[in-house]
Amino acid sequence: MSPLPQRSPARMDEEEINRIERAIRAALSQIRYGSIEIVIQDSRVVQIERREKVRFERNGDSSVRR
Repeated sequence: MSPLPQRSPARMDEEEINRIERAIRAALSQIRYGSIEIVIQDSRVVQIERREKVRFERNGDSSVRR
């Protein structure tokens, strides 16, 4: 089986880089517990996923612990 042909990476312009950077910074500033996943396809950021965790006290109290 032969390897897939290599393609040159897609180039991003400065405006696109700034837009992606702002989106990542916004995701970071809006999350307290959890994770942020950056999905890249063809050397380009195509998606940013934010998963936030909400934790509760063990004593049965439904208040959120921050």
